[in-house]
Order: sequence, then C-alpha cells, then structure tokens
Amino acid sequence: MNNIPQLKLGMIAVSRGCFPIELAERRRKAICDIYGADMYECPVGVIGEVDAKAAVTDVKAAGVNALVVFLGNFGPETAETMIADMFDGPIMYVAAAEGDGDLHDGRGDAFCGMLNCSYNLNLRGKTAYIPAYPVGTASEVAEKIAEFAPIATAILGVKGLKIFGFGPRPNDFLACNAPIKALYDLGVAVEENSELDLLVAYNKHKDDPRIPEVMADMEAELGDNNPYGGILPRLAQYELTLLDWVKDNLGCSQYAAIAGKCWPAFQTEFGFVPCYVNGRLTAKGIPVSCEVDIYGALSEYIGVCVSGKPVTLLDINNTVPDSMYQASIKDKYDIKANETFMGFHCGNTAPELLVNPHMGYQLIMKRDLEPELPEPDITRGTMEGDIKPGEITFFRLQSSADTTLKAYVAHGEVLDVPSESFGSIGVFGIPEMDRFYRHVLIEKCYPHHGAVAFGHYGKALFEVFKYLGVKDIAYNQPKYLPYPKENPFA
Repeated sequence: MNNIPQLKLGMIAVSRGCFPIELAERRRKAICDIYGADMYECPVGVIGEVDAKAAVTDVKAAGVNALVVFLGNFGPETAETMIADMFDGPIMYVAAAEGDGDLHDGRGDAFCGMLNCSYNLNLRGKTAYIPAYPVGTASEVAEKIAEFAPIATAILGVKGLKIFGFGPRPNDFLACNAPIKALYDLGVAVEENSELDLLVAYNKHKDDPRIPEVMADMEAELGDNNPYGGILPRLAQYELTLLDWVKDNLGCSQYAAIAGKCWPAFQTEFGFVPCYVNGRLTAKGIPVSCEVDIYGALSEYIGVCVSGKPVTLLDINNTVPDSMYQASIKDKYDIKANETFMGFHCGNTAPELLVNPHMGYQLIMKRDLEPELPEPDITRGTMEGDIKPGEITFFRLQSSADTTLKAYVAHGEVLDVPSESFGSIGVFGIPEMDRFYRHVLIEKCYPHHGAVAFGHYGKALFEVFKYLGVKDIAYNQPKYLPYPKENPFA
C-alpha cells in the first residue's frame, strides 16, 4: 500500500556523564543487530545538549521519521528529553535492563533513569510512546520497538492525511456529523466539496481512454460473480474520477482518505451506487467511507496504517434472530445471544474480505427509486457477500459536539455463520457486547458506523489514540469491571 507512510526507524543512545558511554553504545548496537537493517543506528552518543542537537541532525539526514531514544544507562534527563523538542515525529523512550553480568562497573541504573526521563518529558509538555514496561534486555527492547512500528506509522499517517469530503451528510444521518475542529487539532487536513463538484469531475471523465483497463481489472476480480456487468463502464469512470481528484488536490498533504456522499441523489445523477468502487479503493489503502462520515474515514485510515491490510466500515446494524443463534451459534461458540450482532453496509467491503463476493444492487434503494423495474439499473454497484470469519477489532475515533476527541476499541470475531441476508454483512461476536452497547456506544453518543480491522489490533490502536491525546478511550470491559454509570444492582 503506497498511501501509508514508509517507516524509517532510528535509534539514539543516551548516557549520563558519570556513566561510561561505551555501556550505552554497546547495548544500543546489540538492539540494532537484533532488530535488523530496518533500524538506523545513530553513531552520536548523547551526553549533553550539544550532543542531542548533533544526534537529531544526524538521524534527520538519514531520513529517519520515527525515533527510539534508548537509555543505555541512567541517561541525561535534560539532553535526552530535548531530543523530543527537536525531533518532529513519533518518538519512543525505552531503557536498558541489567544483564551484562557486571553489576559493578557495568551497572547502568536505567530503571531509575526512566523515572527522571518521564518527569522531564512532562515538564516539557512532550508526548512520547513509553511501553507498558519500558525496560528490557536487547531482545526485549527489540520486541518493544516492533510494537512501536505500527503505532508510529499511524501517527505519521494522521499528520500527513487529507480527508476529501463530498456533499453534506444525508438528512436523518446527523449521527455521523461531528465538528471538524478536532481534525485540525490532530493535524489532519480537510477539503469539503459539493457533490456537484464531483459530478462535474465525473462527467469530464466520460470516454476516458483508461476506462477499458480499469474495467478489465474489475472483470478479472469479479470473475463469474458479476450478473450486472453493464454497470462497469460507469464504475470504472467513477474510480478514475476519485483517483484523479486525490492526485490533483492532495496539495501539501501526503496521504488521502475520502468521505463520500452515496445517497439519496447520487443514484439518479450518477446512475449507479458507488459501493464497489469504495471497497476497491479501500483495498488499495485509500479508505472511502459512506454517508460523508469523515471520522469514519479517519478511523479506517488509522486501521489501515496499524494493520497494513484492508479494513471496512460497517453499521452496528441489527440483532441476530434467536432461531439463528440456537441453530448455528449456541453450541458452536462460547458466546451469549446478546453478545452477537450483525455488522452491515450496502456493499462497500473489499472483495478479498468477503466469502463469495459478487456484484449486486442496493435493495433498499431499489424499493424507493425504481420499484417498477424488474431488473435494477441505477441501484447497481454493490459488492455483496458474507464477511470472512476470523478475529476482528471494532473501533472508532470520534469528536463530540464540544470538539473533544473520544474513541473506543473492542476485540471480537466474525462468526462462521451464514448471514442469510444482503449487502456486505457478517455475524459478529464481541464479549460483553450488550454492556458495551449500552454503556459505551449509547452512553457516549457514538454513531452507528464502526471501523473494522481484520485481526486483533486493540493494543496498537489504544496506544495510537493515547499518543493523539484522546483522554476517553473506551473498551468492552469484562463483567467484573463495571462501567462508571452501570447500575451495580442490575
């Protein structure tokens, strides 16, 4: 995926003046040797302030965009935290455990030094990633750095992101409407456009010579699962329109996400539904959210950065019928009926994430827009199928009405149960979902859209949200841990 940052990690070792710098340098080298060629080893050991400036100059010249500051011994608390002042990128602080077999001249005391480091970072008002247990041997520190890598990728991505919005949110979908000021606080650029602007751009792509090539790619992807092939010229024209819009309007930003208008006027004016194209672009690393959900697009983009894989955006949609639970779930999964639900959208999920993906039409819109037609026309263009079973992370970053950022993260799974329904849809199970639904999603006024990453990425996402300054990060709390407003007598 070329729409996410290419991470270049670097490591600077620091040493307090009364400790041997050789100890920090030897420990630094051991970590870099284990981590491998993806780590740039800064040759400048930092003892004082001038060293800190020289080290940061060196890593910048080497193209480093995410930094590890390593306390090879106690460390100089002033110089080491000045690095955070001078380096404009995600930064991690970690310290050396003892283990060299010499607790006389070879003792580093970094366990102690990490406390002073954290205190000085706070004095400077600097954000840094500090692992849950920030002290380790060379191999342990290398593992901690590997956990930092996707977090740093997401932070860089957010700082370089532009979200393209098209059109106002549909009426009765105010739930996906949130103030955009918090996006500017994060460093995210927002370009809001009229859907008329998009229509003009789409019409200019009529007879674009690249359309046959995009159609051929779609045909190869769909294979025999394409009963509505006649819609492909319009969809190919639209895909080229969005890709060209991003290329021509990215400006000073580096990465893109799109929050698209997809109804009610889209079908009559464009002549299709955009779902399949939305899923294709998301699979390429350019998330396209439905219903102009700007924070949904941002959430999806963070998920792409953290996982390195396609994600999707789904409605937390409907309950699972008791008959389905009894027949297909109860004796197969250790999960209660009220911990299950169906995640659904009209057809926006990438084909590679679906079982038996196939081109379809938007059933709900056809009822309203072309009920008299025996075959759909302007409502064609969905990508339908059950979502593949496996581990998932359901999450969202959102602004409240007063522009305060909040987020939630929940681990769960897509169950291997046929949905017996339409659209891009899956039967989901999340432990304690009934309580999470009431005391997080409803209590904290979240909209019905949630981003889905395919795998368990909660640990990294939680740290990303912390680094971004989100104070309220909710999760599906276990039964023994009540929510603040949960009735203890219920």
